[in-house]
Amino acid sequence: MDSTITEIAPSVFRISTFHADYGMQFNQFLVRDDEPLLFHTGFRALFPTTCAAVRSVLDPATLRWITFSHFEGDESGALNEWLAVAPRAQAACGLVGAVTSVNDFTGRPARVLEDGEVLELGTRRLQFLRTPQVPHGWDASLLFEQTERTLFCSDLFFQPADPPPLSEGDIVGPARDAILANRSTPFANDLPYTPHTDATIARLAALAPRTLAVMHGSSYRGDGGRALRELGAVIAAALGGRER
Repeated sequence: MDSTITEIAPSVFRISTFHADYGMQFNQFLVRDDEPLLFHTGFRALFPTTCAAVRSVLDPATLRWITFSHFEGDESGALNEWLAVAPRAQAACGLVGAVTSVNDFTGRPARVLEDGEVLELGTRRLQFLRTPQVPHGWDASLLFEQTERTLFCSDLFFQPADPPPLSEGDIVGPARDAILANRSTPFANDLPYTPHTDATIARLAALAPRTLAVMHGSSYRGDGGRALRELGAVIAAALGGRER
């Protein structure tokens, strides 16, 4: 499998690998700056492919921060492989992720980020957002790049198959179709609806992102706040049983 690379926002690169066995894309996002950051590590098995893609943009040894939404194979499975090739790199995550998984898994203490804390890479500033159970996992979090207003939104806006790298059209419709189709599969509870879901998505929408960096499917350029509000309505109706 080969990875494709697309610059979806200034100095933000989408590294995408379509995995036919899963029928979906697995996307990582590289922020090129004084202290380069990788969001999502990819599976361990895909590390050679994703590492080669990163190498086409910058020397992997210069990576400073390795981040992800939650501790899961496609999000953080290759964490140790990245730490091995980047001696200055450090995982950055919330307290729950560090204590329950990351520190034990890597043996290299993670940088624990507080909700709202900003990680300065040089010209880019990334805000850490605690989002428990959004998209899923007690340890879930997202990152918002404040300079160009890119939201790294993990599994939100999931789209199956191998769509284009970047869309300026409708990404809510395909995500809605995927949510509804998923309800009859063993993965039906992958996106839980909790008493905090609406408020969390409203908080993300209020950031007014210009670009949505999507882990599975096309990234989006446009009115990210509106797309998030529409997705929130879909989630509430489909999973919370509330029409809006």
